[in-house]
Amino acid sequence: MSTAEGEVTGHRNGKVGAEASPTAVVRRFLDQLAAGDLDAAVSLLAKDVDYINVSTPTIRGRERVRKVLGAAMGLPGAGFEVYFHSISSDGGVVLTERTDVLTLGPFRTQFWVCGRFDVRGGEIALWKDYFDWMNFTMAMLRGLVGAVIPAVRAKPPLA
Repeated sequence: MSTAEGEVTGHRNGKVGAEASPTAVVRRFLDQLAAGDLDAAVSLLAKDVDYINVSTPTIRGRERVRKVLGAAMGLPGAGFEVYFHSISSDGGVVLTERTDVLTLGPFRTQFWVCGRFDVRGGEIALWKDYFDWMNFTMAMLRGLVGAVIPAVRAKPPLA
């Protein structure tokens, strides 16, 4: 099957095959998180993955990442959305520019994120996100106000 850059190849039972492009692996990973399929998303992580939100402690290992994400995703009314603005790769390194959305009931916050993913053998070995703390803080404040005044809630970004 021929594919365009970013399309998923080797898709079987929710996993992306090792022959998939690194860009496809990253898209699939974030899309599965957005779909709430933690098991499928985590299956794309290397056993010894490093997950870094710059300026916070590194989370090491697939099972620790599963635990952290599971705690957040397991909250009643919790959700995650991702909007890609650009994505590019050089070998196994994939860079994303995106808007991430976190929801919890009526609370909705969205903020820009730049991410680096190192993909080896069809698995993500490094997930490193960068974001601006001021932008994040303002988005959280807007989310809190928007939980009370729905008209203030952030709308999905235009891709």
